[in-house]
Amino acid sequence: MARRRHKRTARREDLDLTPAEYAVLRRLDTPHKIQLFVNAIPANYEVGGETIFSVRQVLRQRRAHCIEAAFVAACAQWVHGERPLVMYMDCDPCDFPHVVALFRRGACWGAISKSNGSHLRYRDPVYRSLRELAMSYFHEYFDRRGHKTLLSHSGAFDMRRVDPGLWVTRDGACEETHARLASLRQFALISAAQQRMLSRRDGFERAAARRVEHSKRSQA
Repeated sequence: MARRRHKRTARREDLDLTPAEYAVLRRLDTPHKIQLFVNAIPANYEVGGETIFSVRQVLRQRRAHCIEAAFVAACAQWVHGERPLVMYMDCDPCDFPHVVALFRRGACWGAISKSNGSHLRYRDPVYRSLRELAMSYFHEYFDRRGHKTLLSHSGAFDMRRVDPGLWVTRDGACEETHARLASLRQFALISAAQQRMLSRRDGFERAAARRVEHSKRSQA
């Protein structure tokens, strides 16, 4: 099992996916194609209760939020011989953490990211460090009252360290995988003194951020 999980390129048999499921991932052969795919999947509003869908569930249910889309993106990259890396970004308890899939081009990092709005999505591979990449989300990461809430980020976590049965094909909620990511060591983005000096996003910015791509009415 360990040897299968740490292969550079994941075959269909390694992931226990169906031919149809694997074919979807095979078509997503660049980070940009993966981003367009996760953009097109309707946002998961968790109408029936909290979910942490596996890759299989996202492909079947056709809805996803950030960690669920990060699983899909990481898996698609693994299928194409890239390391299935993710980064967990934590925030103030009043807000929700964010998970992105990572990729590198040369010495620089980029990210594939699911967000129902426009501000927390794809990042081109132009960031020289994970801190720099995480900071690109800082100004846009805020609660309904305009308070900036992003506090820290993890290192790059290789999803090959987790059994694919826990995040690729699991039928129930991927709680163990979520807990593994949430427990990763975090690196602070700002100090306590800096946090006290933060300005709020103004009304115009907050209003602009309320525009979403997928309506909750479609899942009601």
